[in-house]
Parts: sequence; structure tokens; C-alpha cells
Amino acid sequence: MSNVTNKSSQLYWASGIVSICGIIFEVLFGALGSYILGDGVKQYTITISLFLTGMGIGASLSERVVKNLITRFIVIELMIGIIGGVSSFAVFGITSIAGEESTAIFLYSIILIVGGLTGLELPILIRKANEIGVEMNKSTARVLFSDYAGGLVGGLLFAFYLRPEFGLVKSAFLVALINILVAFWMIISFRKEIVKTSIYIGAASFALLLMIAGVLFGEEIAFSFEQRLYKDPIIFSEETSYQRIVLTKEQGDLRLYLNGQLQFSSSDEHRYHETLVHVPMAASRDRNNILLLGGGDGLAVRELLKYEEVDSITVVDLDPRMVDIARTNHMLVELNQQAFEDKRVKVVNADAFKFMKNEPDRFDVIISDLPDPNNESLNKLYTWEFYSMLRNHLKQNGAMMVQATSPVFATEAYWTISKTIRETGLYTTNLHVDIPSFGNWGFVLGTRSQIDSEDLNIQVKTDYLTSEMVPSLTAFGKDEDSTITKNGEKVTLEPNTLIRPNLIDKYENAWQQY
Repeated sequence: MSNVTNKSSQLYWASGIVSICGIIFEVLFGALGSYILGDGVKQYTITISLFLTGMGIGASLSERVVKNLITRFIVIELMIGIIGGVSSFAVFGITSIAGEESTAIFLYSIILIVGGLTGLELPILIRKANEIGVEMNKSTARVLFSDYAGGLVGGLLFAFYLRPEFGLVKSAFLVALINILVAFWMIISFRKEIVKTSIYIGAASFALLLMIAGVLFGEEIAFSFEQRLYKDPIIFSEETSYQRIVLTKEQGDLRLYLNGQLQFSSSDEHRYHETLVHVPMAASRDRNNILLLGGGDGLAVRELLKYEEVDSITVVDLDPRMVDIARTNHMLVELNQQAFEDKRVKVVNADAFKFMKNEPDRFDVIISDLPDPNNESLNKLYTWEFYSMLRNHLKQNGAMMVQATSPVFATEAYWTISKTIRETGLYTTNLHVDIPSFGNWGFVLGTRSQIDSEDLNIQVKTDYLTSEMVPSLTAFGKDEDSTITKNGEKVTLEPNTLIRPNLIDKYENAWQQY
């Protein structure tokens, strides 16, 4: 009886451990898709759907597995370990060679395969528990409990430890090691039932050495793959809890990428940041209390600090590491001119939407320098609800400025953002500027009363922007203005809201062409 209890206990523990590995692989695949292919909500939805479909297929196929249960389970664990372990490494390699379309096909295939193998695990363990003498109802309940509890542990472990500490490549190899060690454990525990044990030990040993090599060297090789995704040499990269931060540099041109998206080029960022900052500063009667949403690189802060009358600048940036890097990386510090060391600057690491809901103060100038609306979490920062909160926190004679993607490359997206801001009751002034590293880029100025761009006076030293040229930034060509037509008919744009988030599709459809 004690032998039955011991064996069943081992099976329950094995079930919990492999469930932890399974859920980690599932969320890791979602993170991979989000980073490489964009639109996190879409990629996680596809990942969960494919993984569960795979599990269903695996569970169905498990009906045919009625003999040699332990050896079948061992083989499955080795397959999950090898396939899951090399998944991140392989995805980066394929992306660098074949592009996103091939990457998507490969990644979705991996998700389906690992999901299928995961679906095979539990029925086999339940049958094995029943085979050694545990009642079917008890074995099923206990294995399922171990599975669900393991799922919770795995999800939390990936989100709060593995991803921020080890990144996507090394995490995959580490989790695969656990699957393979479980296979080793089962080989030793049930060695009397296994024919030709040495073959399984040899296979597990090979898989174990492969994963150890992956942990030690995989990230370095994957880094060389990632380098091919960028034009210039990577000089810094880090996976934070929120995003992947990459700095590249070539012939003095420093570039920042967040999750693969270019944020600035040092050769022309002054064109972007001077327009973003100095136009609303010129439009506001007072310039004492400033709110900057985003801007963790410190470049917009640098421009704001040119005004002596500024008393306080509140910077709201979700990722504390971005601000830390902007404070400590000598190249960024040189570019932002030690902006975060000024006593007038206060940094709040928070979600901008939540910050605005709880913030009691009102501001003379509000600047939204947030990433483009390419997923659900960012889309909420481009909604009528969010802009209404900005309006409510804007002083009567103040001004707010929103970076609003490109009116050339994403015409419908740009004018939808403008329409959304106007629907809050603010007057809008539309501007755009040519930035060589980005192309033509758009901004929307919001004020409580109508302004004339001819009256905007740039009062500080700049490298690009002048008072005389501001009115020219409000002129749009025929292929980029608000008169959008399809099949000869004018398109009526609707504001972007939390309930009807129409901006994401417009943004994605536009940028697929570029």
C-alpha cells in the first residue's frame, strides 16, 4: 500500500511541475508573438486559442495511449523540453532570416505542437495513477488539482521572475530543463517498468546537455540574430517587466527602440521634440506646472527645462527602467543633458490612464508623448475617455499636445485621433513635421479656445523650429488631409472610445504597407 501511495504521490507532483512548465510556455509564446509580431492582445488571443486547441487534440489522441504509459510520458516530456526550449531561440533566428510572415507560421505551429503534447500529459498520468491502484475519480481529481494549481504558479513565476530576470530566450531553456529533469525523475522512479532504460537515459542526457548549452550560450547567439533586425549595431539591450529596450549606434547616430519600434534618432530627434514641446508652450498663457505623459528618455524634459518660468514637471512613465537608463547611460545622459537631475522634475512610474483618474492637480501644459496605439493597452490612451480626463486637468488658458502618428502613412489613424480630441470639446490645431528617420509625423494641439498659429511665438533657443515656420506646419497636402475617400466616397471618421476601439485596426492596416 505504501508503494502505491509513494508512486501516486510522485505522479501528482510530476503533474503539478509539468503544468507549471506548460503555462509558462503558453505565456512565453504569447510574449514572443507580441514582441516580434506586435499587438499583444491579438497575439495572446491567438496563443491561448491555439494552445487550448492543441491540448484538445492531444487529449483526444491520448485515447490511443493505453500501454507503456510511463515511457510514453517520458518521451512527451523530452519532446516538450526540446521543442519548447529552442522555441524562442528559433523564432529570433527565423525572424532575422525570413521575416515576420514566416515567423508567424513557425510560432503558431510550435504553439499547436506544444499544446498538443501538453494535452497528452494529463490523461496519461491519470491512467497511470489508476493503473497502480488509485480509484479513477480520485486520480482524476488529484491530477487536475495539481495541474490547475501548477498553472497559477507558472503564470506568476513567468510574469514576476523569469521574464524580467532571464528574458525570453534563457527562460525557455530554463523551463525546458525542468521538463527534462521530470523525465529523468520518472525514468529513475519507474525504472523497473521500463524496457531498455539506458536508451531513455541517453536521450534525456542529450536533451539535458542541449538545454544547458542553450542556457549558457543561446542568448548570445540569439542576440546576433536580433542584431539583424536593426540597421545599426546594438550597444545596449534589456528586457524589462514592460518592454524590450534596445539602443543602437552607428557613426554618431544613437537610436532607441522599444519592443522593436523606433522611438528616436539622435540625428533628427530635435525636430520631433521641439514641435512636441514648444508649440503647446507657446499656446499656453502660463508655463508653470507641466505634465508629460511618456518621455522616459528625457528628451522632451530637456526641451521643457529651457523655460525659466517652469516650476514643476511631472513625468509619468510606466517603466522605471527606462528612466533609470536615461539617467545612467552616458550617451542618453549626454543627449538629454541630465534632464532628470533637475529638481523641478518629478517622475511617477504609473499607467497614464490610472494616473489621470487619481491626479487632483490641474496643469498649464499637458504633453502626451506615448507610444503609438498598436495594442489594446495603448489604445485606451488614445480614447475619448482619456482625452476627456486630460481636458479636465487642463487649466482654462492652457494647452495640450498629443503625438498622433503619421498623417501620410496612417492618414485615417491620425485624423481619428484628432476627431477624438475635438469630441471632448477642445479646439484642435493640426500640425505635422518632416523627420528623416520617421518620415512625416503628426501632432494635435488642443486648447479651450480657438488659437491662431500665426500668433504662436517660440521664445527659447531651438535647433529647428522658428515662430515664422509654425503656421506652415498646419498646412496639409491633398493625400494627407482630413478629406479621406475610398472608392470615390468620403469616409466619415468616428471618435475612438473604450467601448468602440476603432483606432487599432486603422493603425495596423495603415502600417502593414510600410
